[in-house]
Amino acid sequence: MSQPFSTAAMQLKDLNDELPVERFTLDWLLKRLGAQSSGLLILVFALLAAAPGVSVPAGVLVLLTAAQMAAGSPRPTFPKWIAERPLPSRSLSAILRRAIPVLTFIERVVRRRGPAATRARQRAVGGVVLMLAIRLLTNPLPFSNVVPALVIALIALAHIEEDGLLLSVALAIALLTLWADIAVLWKVVHQLPLPA
Repeated sequence: MSQPFSTAAMQLKDLNDELPVERFTLDWLLKRLGAQSSGLLILVFALLAAAPGVSVPAGVLVLLTAAQMAAGSPRPTFPKWIAERPLPSRSLSAILRRAIPVLTFIERVVRRRGPAATRARQRAVGGVVLMLAIRLLTNPLPFSNVVPALVIALIALAHIEEDGLLLSVALAIALLTLWADIAVLWKVVHQLPLPA
């Protein structure tokens, strides 16, 4: 079996190894991730958004990054007060340590398939991730953050690795997730009693 093209798990392992002991900033993270910062940031933030306790701030960061990606920005930027805010390294490291073995396993089947990533595809991916991030932030039910966060992570991984097949599957799952939410909302709205 040929070696997979993808390197996301290795990049996240290197990131975890270089993570400052106590605290890090988004500014440090952006500089560390370099050219693939949009996809890798969305992947990291999505993994954080799947965890309890940090899903809302991580979801906001996914939303901000995806909005810039959908707008065609080559690299995300954040206001200084967000970019330079110290964040606990322990939380990020714990998520990365759990995610890296899973990503390594997934990368066994990830290949560079389909056409090379284009600006149009980047915008489309950003748009779908933006909708999922809104869904993640607006559903008040417990653990409702897990499914959209994991779908976002899968989309980000496929986009980073330029695996067109996996990206198509991930986008289809995303659209099904959004459709299911809209169907449930539609049903709830239509069951509300009409005002007298």
